[in-house]
Order: sequence, then C-alpha cells, then structure tokens
Amino acid sequence: MSRLDTPVRKNDNVLVIAGKDRGRRGRVLKVLPEKNRLVVEGVNMIKRHTKPNPNRNVKGGIVERESPIHVSNVAIVDPKSDAPTRIRMKVLANGTRVRVAARSGLAIDK
Repeated sequence: MSRLDTPVRKNDNVLVIAGKDRGRRGRVLKVLPEKNRLVVEGVNMIKRHTKPNPNRNVKGGIVERESPIHVSNVAIVDPKSDAPTRIRMKVLANGTRVRVAARSGLAIDK
C-alpha cells in the first residue's frame, strides 16, 4: 500500500483548486494519509441519511457533513500573500525541519 507523504497537515488553511468546490477556502479538519485524502471545513458537503438511534442518543434525519477530498485538489494558502503556494522543506540552524511557503519564503509551521 503506497502512501503519499503530503505536506498538508491538520489546521492548515487550504484553497480547493479542482472539483465542484473550486475556489473555496477552508481549514483542514482531518488528514487520511492512507487514502491521500483530506476533510476540509465547509468543502465537499454531502447529505447523510441517518436512522434514529436512541442508544447512542442520535436523532434521525438528513445530516449535512464534509466528505474527504483528494489531496491533489487542494493547495496550501500562503500566510503572507493569501494566495495558493507550493511547500518546500527547510532545515534550520538547530537541525529542525520546517515547512516553508515557496511563494513568500515564510514558515508555515508555528
């Protein structure tokens, strides 16, 4: 099973660059590395028909929630220019690796 080592992490701000939600921005809620997919806040919404389950205290009905989107369909947003960018890895003087926006050179990791 191959896994893409994606530079996208939880709580990153991303821009959808392909698909039905193209142009939408959102925060990454969940990363699914084994499937190369992400769950982005407010993007790729689906309607889930759920049965009521009194044991789990779940109400029945139609629930709208986010569905995973492929990692190739999103781009990380540059914190400086607020535009989509690619990611580069940079090794700091103390030896730690940090993600850097290719567009501005600004570190994305806090």
